[in-house]
Amino acid sequence: MAKIKPAKGAPYARILGVGGYRPTRVVPNEVILERIDSSDEWIRSRSGIETRHWAGPEETVAAMAIEASGKAIADAGIDAAQIGAVIVSTVSHFAQTPAVATQIADKLGTDKAAAFDISAGCAGFGYGLTLAKGMVVEGSAEYVLVIGVERLSDLTDLDDRTTAFLFGDGAGAVVVGPSQEPAIGPTVWGSEGDKAETIKQTIPWDRYRVDDVSQLPLDEHGSIKFPAITQEGQAVFRWAVFEMAKVAQQALDAAGVSPEELDVFIPHQANVRIIDSMVKTLKLPEHVTVARDIRTTGNTSAASIPLAMERLLATGEAKSGDTALIIGFGAGLVYAATVVTLP
Repeated sequence: MAKIKPAKGAPYARILGVGGYRPTRVVPNEVILERIDSSDEWIRSRSGIETRHWAGPEETVAAMAIEASGKAIADAGIDAAQIGAVIVSTVSHFAQTPAVATQIADKLGTDKAAAFDISAGCAGFGYGLTLAKGMVVEGSAEYVLVIGVERLSDLTDLDDRTTAFLFGDGAGAVVVGPSQEPAIGPTVWGSEGDKAETIKQTIPWDRYRVDDVSQLPLDEHGSIKFPAITQEGQAVFRWAVFEMAKVAQQALDAAGVSPEELDVFIPHQANVRIIDSMVKTLKLPEHVTVARDIRTTGNTSAASIPLAMERLLATGEAKSGDTALIIGFGAGLVYAATVVTLP
C-alpha cells in the first residue's frame, strides 16, 4: 500500500486584504415607490434602507467582481499571479456554465488558478471564507481570493411590495493567506432545508422551456414575467432574530472570544431590525462597532459582509487587527458564522 504524503500548508490562515465595488447608480426609495403602494418612512422603519446601488449594463457580475478583487489584491500587498484559487459566491450569474470565477481569474492575471462558483445565498461569503481557510492550511493554495458578488436588481420584482425595496447590487472580495497565529476562527455553519420555501426564486428556469410562448408566466400587463426572489418576511425575520443569534453565540464560543473582547460585529445586511435585535440578544457592549451598511447599500446577499467590512475599515470605524464576528444567513435556509481578525 502506497503512503500518501501529508499536505504542508500554513499553520493558520488570515484575511490579508479587502476590496469592494458599488455601482455608480444610487437609487433612493422614491424610485421604488413609483411601483409600489408604500412610503419612504415605511421602508426605512421596516428595513433601515434609504438608498441602494443598481448596476448599469456594463457593471456585470464579472466586471464588479474584478473591480473589488483588484482592490483586495492590492490591499493584501501581493500579485495576482500568486492567487492559487478563486471562489465566487453568487446567485445572479445567469450562465449555468462555465463558472464566472474562471473568467475573473483570467482577467485578474492569475497563473491558472483553480476557480469555481458556489451558491449559498447570503451565507455564501462565510462558506467561501471557510473553504479558503482550509485550502491555505491544507496547502492546496497559498493565497485564495474569496468574492461575494450580486446583481440582485435583475432578480427583483419591482411590483412586489414585500421585496421591491430590499435588494441592491455590488461586489466585495478578500484575500486569504498564511498566518503564524489563528486569525479565522472555527466556522459554525449549517442548513435548514425544511424552511427552503421561505426564501426562493419565484419561477424555476425550466418553466421557460415551452413551444408556446403563451404558456410562459405573464405579469399583469401581459409581458413575460422574469424570475424574482420572493420571501415570507415574518417567517424569515423570526428565524433570523431567534436562531441566528444562537449561531453567532456559538461562533464566539468556538473561537473562545467573549462579547467583551469583541471589537466589531458584521452581520449579513438583511434588515436593520434584525441587526439591532441580534445585538440586543447577544448583549454586545456599547464599544462594539456594528455594521449597518444596509442603509445605503441595501441587501446585496453574498456581497454584503465584505462590502460592510470594507466600508468600516475605509471610514475608520474599524481598524486593522480588530476582532470581528461575522455571520451570514439566507436562502436555503443556510447560515455561516465565524470570528476573524480584520486585515
